[in-house]
Amino acid sequence: MLTAWRKRREDVWSHFSYDNIATKTTCRECGLSFRGKNTTNLKRHLQNGHFAIFSELQKTIADGGQPATKKAKMSNQNIEDAFTSTTKYKSDAKEQQIKEEAIATWIGCTGLPVTTVEDEDFILMMESLDKKFTVPKKTKISNLIEKHYENKKATFKKRLSSARKVCIGTDLWTKKGLTASFLGISCCFFCVEQQKPEHLLLALEQLDHPHTAQSIKACVEKCMQEWGILNEKVLTVITDNGSNMVAAFKHSAPEDEDSSSDDPDASILSESDSKETENLQCQDMGMDRMPCVVHTLQLVVHMINKEESINRVLNKVRSIVKLFRKSSVATQKILDECGLTVVNDCPTRWSSTYEMVARLLKVKESVCEVANEMGWDCLLSSEWQKLKSMQELLQPFAEHTQTLQSDTMSMSLILPALFDLLSHLADVEQNTSRDVAALARKMEGNVNQRFAWVLDPSDDKFSPLVAAACFLNPTVCQTLLNVADDNIQELLKQAEGYVVRCSQTQENHSDLEELNGPEPAPPAAASSSSSASSSSRQPVFRFLSKFRTKPKPKSSKCSVRQQMSQYKEELSQSITCETGMEFWLGKCDTFDHSLKPLALDILAMPASQPFAERVISITGDLTRGKRNRAEFTLARSAFLKMNRSK
Repeated sequence: MLTAWRKRREDVWSHFSYDNIATKTTCRECGLSFRGKNTTNLKRHLQNGHFAIFSELQKTIADGGQPATKKAKMSNQNIEDAFTSTTKYKSDAKEQQIKEEAIATWIGCTGLPVTTVEDEDFILMMESLDKKFTVPKKTKISNLIEKHYENKKATFKKRLSSARKVCIGTDLWTKKGLTASFLGISCCFFCVEQQKPEHLLLALEQLDHPHTAQSIKACVEKCMQEWGILNEKVLTVITDNGSNMVAAFKHSAPEDEDSSSDDPDASILSESDSKETENLQCQDMGMDRMPCVVHTLQLVVHMINKEESINRVLNKVRSIVKLFRKSSVATQKILDECGLTVVNDCPTRWSSTYEMVARLLKVKESVCEVANEMGWDCLLSSEWQKLKSMQELLQPFAEHTQTLQSDTMSMSLILPALFDLLSHLADVEQNTSRDVAALARKMEGNVNQRFAWVLDPSDDKFSPLVAAACFLNPTVCQTLLNVADDNIQELLKQAEGYVVRCSQTQENHSDLEELNGPEPAPPAAASSSSSASSSSRQPVFRFLSKFRTKPKPKSSKCSVRQQMSQYKEELSQSITCETGMEFWLGKCDTFDHSLKPLALDILAMPASQPFAERVISITGDLTRGKRNRAEFTLARSAFLKMNRSK
């Protein structure tokens, strides 16, 4: 046992001396001698006979001086803590493993180099947080990142395997300088396990030039095969309006010139061979494509640049914005005035023209004041008024763009958004100036033309999927049912027919599985005694079993028509749910056994593919310089970063 001896109080003993032979203590101030050397007696003597010295001694202690006995006591108490604080975690300790996995997840999601863990400042930081933690080497971190990636991938594969329907989203992006291109592939579905919609990044593949339809199609098919996604599960594929994307998902797309064979004899086919090849292509491309709604809306918005009088005002606005953004003096002045600055538009950024116009109108007074001080020309009163009309024209487009670019549950909002925009454009035609009204009229025609596949049931490319999503969302369908418009009622009729067909197909598939039962297991090696006993119990008549019909399964399930009628009746009543997803999740599985799964699958789908676009904007730093040459590391980092909260 360790014992700390009491140390002498130097501040007290500086006024006394001790004689070891006589065992007496003598005061140096007055010469008085007394037996022993107890510090308390010495202090009492100073207090009674030398009060000034005693007061100074007390003041020294109050200013921070501690008696030696207290220091010894504290050092004795901290011995155990000192030994414990320097003991490192064992390599298999839970605390060590948790911190190692956290570092691996952080580096894997951010795309930082694994050599970060060998940086001196990083090691010092971790030691200051926990002295017991040993920072692992880069090899171990690489292995932990790979393990985390594989675990995440296995989890998502399990969820995808139980999904009934999925929606594939794709987007192609090229780096500045055209040195590398990347294809982002995402998947949206209703997760049966978690009972909510999910949107996952499946892959980020580097694509070589040229970006032909065949190369895009092959990349998507490879990704689907890796994730075990069957074509029958794909409800639709959402892409932009690029010609290569459109051709990649056509049911019978002709081969590009780039991918044609150089052998002249290869193009000589008989008539039967040609038909057979065409049929194979149709079967191979058994996925429907849907254009990105937000991309298409932006094409309508860009019509403002084709109207001469409107474009003239916009060009003047752009020149003013350019002057401000190039002048640090003007920028500082407008910041001092209103705390905001002007913003420029960008052709590839959604709703950027509206944001430029709206910001300029918001800081109008400050812009005019600073422009006068700088000696710059500004807009006329009539031009400011026209700019105000343009803001009112573009505002609904910006609002619906924001709504429709959500990752999930936005397909059912396409029809209401389009009807709202058409109604808005019709109002603008009657309540604004002549040139803005003419622009609104052209935009209205352009909306009807570009979205004929959604709005016009008689169109050759009409798809009832969007109308079905709207029909299955009671929060919007309830209002449309009461609209006295023949086109809307025809769309709802087409949607109802589509839902019935899909539900019956799914129901027939389920009934077929019930009738056929599970696949027979391979015969196991059984003993002769067990086979003999089983044959003695039940004689086998192969002739009779040939003609024996399988009994129909008894079920109390309602038909699809009954489920549809019940749903329509509920639409005539007040709907308290905020979303269609919430409405169907609260339905009974027994009664709505066919309609509920289909509704959940369709309502989970997005209206556009900005999720695939955000892959590049979020992980764009990972592609700078030479870092994109590590293709697997880039794809892994993008996968972990986009799916980190799922």
